[in-house]
Amino acid sequence: MTRLSVNINKIATLRNARGGNIPNVLQVATDCERFGANGITVHPRPDERHIRYKDVKDLKNIVKTEFNIEGYPSIEFMDLVLSILPTQVTFVPDPPDALTSNAGWNTVKNKSFLKEMISECKKAGIRTSIFVDTDKQNIINAASTETNRIELYTEPYAAQFMANKEMAIEPFLKAAEYARTVGLGMNAGHDLNLDNLKYFKESIPDLLEVSIGHALIADALYFGLENTIQLYINQLK
Repeated sequence: MTRLSVNINKIATLRNARGGNIPNVLQVATDCERFGANGITVHPRPDERHIRYKDVKDLKNIVKTEFNIEGYPSIEFMDLVLSILPTQVTFVPDPPDALTSNAGWNTVKNKSFLKEMISECKKAGIRTSIFVDTDKQNIINAASTETNRIELYTEPYAAQFMANKEMAIEPFLKAAEYARTVGLGMNAGHDLNLDNLKYFKESIPDLLEVSIGHALIADALYFGLENTIQLYINQLK
């Protein structure tokens, strides 16, 4: 079964809006695991507007499943990752002021940079993934960075899904085939939800992991966190 990693950034956003420690980020991470999540994802940004670096350090001793840290591989980010030693690091090409991830890496232009960062992580025993779109060359060249996996940027799929799901999935079917050809594992994330997740999974059955935060936390406002996590897991079976 494709693994579900819950991104808890939105929990930290809610906490930070009021100050204090409600909701408790560490407790929510523990609860997500207890309710069946296969992993916890965080994406600390330089301005710490949601997940803070201290949160990541505290989560190191809390997360018992897979811990995935996403972010742009700045010096500060790499220092954090190498001190935490998560299960997986996912490199995203976000500038510091980005509201959310909105594009994949140009793996041709950034090959040397990515290869260096990936090498550091792999030496430390950390599995690596890089955020990419469905462009053939970006996927083929991702393999030359020696990353373990890619994470397919699924916002274009989600945006088109309701209008024409067959057309929406087509570029991702091709992308999956490119990844298989060069031996890359596949993760996916961004705007996947209860409407579009099952079809994506059924279309790409060898998908290893999805990272979902915004939609899942929004659904939890209506369905409750435990029930929501089970609803997402059922979409992946």
